[in-house]
Amino acid sequence: MTKRIVRRGFLAGALSSVASVVAGQGLLSSPFPKARPTTTGRVRPKARPSLEGLIADAGVSGVIGAVVYDEKTGQVIEGAGGDVPLPPASVTKAVTAAYALEILGPKFRFVTRAMRQGEVVNGVLQGDLILAGGGDPNLVTDNLAQIAQQVKDSGIVGVKGRFLVYNGALPRVDELDDSQQDHLGYNPAISGLNLNFNRVHFEWKKQGDGYAIAMDARSRNYRPDVQVAKMDIVERAQPVYAYQEVGDTDQWTVAKSALGKDGSRWLPVRQPALYAAEVFATFMRSHGVVLGKPELVETLPECHEITRFEGLALPELLQRLLKFSTNLTAEAIGLAATAKHSGGPRGLRTSALTMASWMGDKIGSQVRFVDHSGLGDATRITAQQMVVFLAQPTVRSALVPILKPHKFRDQKRGVLEVQPAEVVAKTGTLNFVTTLAGYLPQTGRTFAIFAADLKRREVGLRSGEDSPKGARPYNRRAQNLQQALLRRWAK
Repeated sequence: MTKRIVRRGFLAGALSSVASVVAGQGLLSSPFPKARPTTTGRVRPKARPSLEGLIADAGVSGVIGAVVYDEKTGQVIEGAGGDVPLPPASVTKAVTAAYALEILGPKFRFVTRAMRQGEVVNGVLQGDLILAGGGDPNLVTDNLAQIAQQVKDSGIVGVKGRFLVYNGALPRVDELDDSQQDHLGYNPAISGLNLNFNRVHFEWKKQGDGYAIAMDARSRNYRPDVQVAKMDIVERAQPVYAYQEVGDTDQWTVAKSALGKDGSRWLPVRQPALYAAEVFATFMRSHGVVLGKPELVETLPECHEITRFEGLALPELLQRLLKFSTNLTAEAIGLAATAKHSGGPRGLRTSALTMASWMGDKIGSQVRFVDHSGLGDATRITAQQMVVFLAQPTVRSALVPILKPHKFRDQKRGVLEVQPAEVVAKTGTLNFVTTLAGYLPQTGRTFAIFAADLKRREVGLRSGEDSPKGARPYNRRAQNLQQALLRRWAK
């Protein structure tokens, strides 16, 4: 077991180059803590344990980066390993939230529209009906039902032309991180038209020697069956799930031995625009309007709006993002921000580089992002860079109101009835990577705590397991260290 610990004196030197860039803003103008006045003739209090000792006692393997900054004094209070670039995991989403608020603005909303080409004569649309996605990552089946109802209410009872599906508002991404396993619901595709976080619900129930199965697009009020994603049960031991793209269909197989009596799970959708189109067509058919086979278009033709569904205002959408940490939401928001910043949609990697450049300009040093969610472990940022970023006045004022309260817990992970301090922060977790960054509002402090054992993570990725051996205990130990550090810094 190895640790990288950078002592306080070294940290001060490492921070000084970063501090000089932002000194004009009053941030980290001097990285050294102010000296305390000496006392004479008094009994000295018991020495506080060193930060290095606290980290060593936590039993967290790999590298630890921990830094805390005091806004009131303009000082970095203490830190260890703060100059080591590590994967921030979902702490990345805090950067994405600040990026989106600055570029898109608080009034921004994703919009999904039904549109038409041609005139409506005696209730029949003589041209094409268009379902136009705006990239909304929170669009669900109930929303498509609402749009279909409003198309009917507009007086349309038939369509002579084509059924077009516009998905060019955001670039198509087959999966957020190709190093992850195919069946993980938090690693779906992205397009300009997304539905149910681009997940399909797979459900099974034993019947005799076989199983009854369903693949549906369920939300609160509806659960229409879909054909764009199909499942076959096969006799094998491993893998539990296997995926293959067959034409315009997501073809899944599952090992019969893994199913048991009954159950369900969400699987990622790799054809999100066609998935949404099929569900919309189902609702239109229920209103007596039969649509043709959906045709995807990357450019929205000249047309007239029939109706629209407006998503959440950006601050509320970001608050949900930071609470539930949904990867698709982070990526769609980041891609939308870059599209506005760059004058048009850009691919995921280019968009991540654009956000990295934006952040680098703010803190005066280079960082590396490969996405907007933190799912990709090739992203690299140091704890001190994160603190410098979060402590920016504009970033702080944007994030504090929307970050999730972080609760202290007991040894059994139950929330303590009496909280020792107020904390608002973003957590991040990958196998053998555990991160936390945010604010102690009552004390005016900003912190970042990164823990990563990248050697063990690589071994875990090669194993192909969802949760490799040792990953959960590692996460628990790292979380205990986080709590110990926050208690220390809250005083």
